[in-house]
Amino acid sequence: MGSLDMDSMAASIGVSVAVLRFLLCFVATIPVSFLWRFVPSRLGKHIYAAASGAFLSYLSFGFSSNLHFLVPMTIGYASMAIHRPLSGFITFFLGFTYLIGCHVFYMSGDAWKEGGIDSTGALMVLTLKVISCSINYNDGVLKEEGLREAQRKNRLIGMPSLIEYFGYCLCCGSHFAGPVFEMKDYLEWTEGKGIWAVSEKGKRPSPYGAMIRAIFQAAICMALYLYLVPQFPLTRFTEPVYQEWGFWKRFGYQYMAGFTARWKYYFIWSISEASIIISGLGFSGWADETQTKAKWDRAKNVDILGVELAKSAVQIPLYWNIQVSTWLRHYVYERIVKPGKKAGFFQLLATQTVSAVWHGLYPGYIIFFVQSALMIDGSKAIYRWQQAIPPKMATLRNVLVLINFLYTVVVLNYSSVGFMVLSLHETIIAFKSVYYIGTVIPVVVLLLSYLVPVKPLRPKTRKEE
Repeated sequence: MGSLDMDSMAASIGVSVAVLRFLLCFVATIPVSFLWRFVPSRLGKHIYAAASGAFLSYLSFGFSSNLHFLVPMTIGYASMAIHRPLSGFITFFLGFTYLIGCHVFYMSGDAWKEGGIDSTGALMVLTLKVISCSINYNDGVLKEEGLREAQRKNRLIGMPSLIEYFGYCLCCGSHFAGPVFEMKDYLEWTEGKGIWAVSEKGKRPSPYGAMIRAIFQAAICMALYLYLVPQFPLTRFTEPVYQEWGFWKRFGYQYMAGFTARWKYYFIWSISEASIIISGLGFSGWADETQTKAKWDRAKNVDILGVELAKSAVQIPLYWNIQVSTWLRHYVYERIVKPGKKAGFFQLLATQTVSAVWHGLYPGYIIFFVQSALMIDGSKAIYRWQQAIPPKMATLRNVLVLINFLYTVVVLNYSSVGFMVLSLHETIIAFKSVYYIGTVIPVVVLLLSYLVPVKPLRPKTRKEE
């Protein structure tokens, strides 16, 4: 009877039983995280965080999922215990190697594309968490004056205990879809220190309003996704009818396919946001000195309007998968920039390549993230032209703002086809159908930026007598 009920429930919303089981466990992270608040001791909270996360993983993916999770967790903890100076490098290399192996073995991208589910998505989040923990423990032995602000904030002087480490990794199921957070934040949250300490006014932030908003947002996102997805199936790209359409209809379909797919992610991240908020971990400080409005930025993984209305491609990482973008900036992008040098296209491309490998070794992912590096660099060029225009020519400046917005919309939705269909064959078919417009435009913009270099205007200063 239970199996029949699951089958009928899954059929009613158009998903597989495995996906339904995952969704139920994923939504259950909200009450599970809420109950964490009532666990009496620090040790009890760590045990509850680890045990609840492992149990939800078992219900969602089966027993083998926890065995998979143990591998990067063991790599990270052993590297910290055995060789601290290289613990970050060891965990990064071995953690990513194991993740890639799981991606290849389970063909996770194909499974997700076909509506299936497995534990590799959670393993992706877990891998980032163990890597950041090891790197921050590595940073703990470095001189503070030579560190960046993020390094000083997150560095670990002492090694976490095993139960603290397990609680951090599996915390109430937060490894299912993120957001990624730091070990130091987890420890301060559990111990009631830092911003989680009771303020001088004796106030604690109330999570209920923010949680309800996140759940309401999740419901809207799911409703929109279920409404749109039957109308814009990804299989249409390889159907003869698609090739019979004119350019604008094909391009419009690409836009709508990308637009539709994003609502699935908006739903997932809204649920995870609600879970982290209700636990209290999502609290990131007060908006003002009166302590009347709490901020919950630590829980936020997406700004929907920010993504859909981004004025520049540079803004996309600030609004989309926010915490992973932050992780990539702190643990990849900033760390491959030589001291005293500015980051350039190489650092951007290297970071996007790491992101592509993290998602899986599919041609569509590689193409998407290489495209995104071109897209972002092209958007920077347009912005430089915009800044070089004198303020008195406001109309021309606004025209370039509009051009940057349209550029972002066109290139982002064109590029996202590779992320959705994954295979090289389907990606090339879709790109070719719109004459590779999303590849040609960034390349042309970048070439023009070299041919027409500009410097931002600087306000004139009078020479002192």
